[in-house]
Amino acid sequence: MFNNSPAILTSQVGKVYRTGFWSHHKIISLHNCSLEVYPGETFGLLGPNGAGKTTLLKILLGISRPSSGKGFLLGKPLGDRSVKQFIGYLPENPYFYDYLTGYELLELTGEIFRISSRVQRQRIVHLLELVGLSQNQARKQRIGSYSKGMVQRIGLAQALINDPEVLFLDEPMSGLDPLAQNQMREIILSLKSAGKTIFFNSHMLGDVEQICDRIGILNQGEIICSGSLSELLGEEKGYYIRGKGGDKEILQKRLGEIQFEREAIWHGILKEDLYDFLASLRLMGGKVIKISLCRQSLEDFFIQQLSPLPTQSKL
Repeated sequence: MFNNSPAILTSQVGKVYRTGFWSHHKIISLHNCSLEVYPGETFGLLGPNGAGKTTLLKILLGISRPSSGKGFLLGKPLGDRSVKQFIGYLPENPYFYDYLTGYELLELTGEIFRISSRVQRQRIVHLLELVGLSQNQARKQRIGSYSKGMVQRIGLAQALINDPEVLFLDEPMSGLDPLAQNQMREIILSLKSAGKTIFFNSHMLGDVEQICDRIGILNQGEIICSGSLSELLGEEKGYYIRGKGGDKEILQKRLGEIQFEREAIWHGILKEDLYDFLASLRLMGGKVIKISLCRQSLEDFFIQQLSPLPTQSKL
């Protein structure tokens, strides 16, 4: 629909807040923020608390207006109402009417988007399955009794009811237990494989590294770097593999300095073709426990980038 032009584009966007009604003091929340997100990409915006991530997200959504600069969402200027039907949004702490059931919330959201009853029914069934909520549960249980994880699930479903071109997620893992985080991550990956453009705002670095195609780091209101993980972290230098079983001599030849643990568990660095090794390991009767890239971690890179910047002064 939008070819290869950026789905999200900002140029020198800034945001300044007044500290009081009569006060002439101003606080800079964002300063000269420029970024591009292309159709089908999953873009992760990282930054410490108070960096301005939610402020930038609200500007992209048209909830807040920039004080300077400009931007475009799906080819339209930021804030253009005609784009609303093509976007979905899950806030960090979603709030829905407690007296509604999950199913009623989805119906209400569908009505807001003027989706026909027939299409609504089809999408609601699909979305409930996608986010892992049963129809019986969604029809009978009121949102006021939902757990944090269930609220996030139904919130993601309502953000998808209009089959959006671009999905905005503000800290979708926030407050979730490890199991719920893993389930939310799998849902986002399935949306990514379906070709959705996802703007992913988070401080959960492990999830970002697994999910996102490109990232940007926001610190003290400025985007200090952006790019693909390969560009920022460096190219792959092999794979760290931890496994079990197999032929010890063959493993030592292929992995070099292999180290063995108890119960025939081993680990080492593979610097050859991964898929050829996995096929060979399967023939040896071995199995993989863990595979990860041998390069600087996103966490280490993130910490390095957050070297102290000059404190933003009040104007």
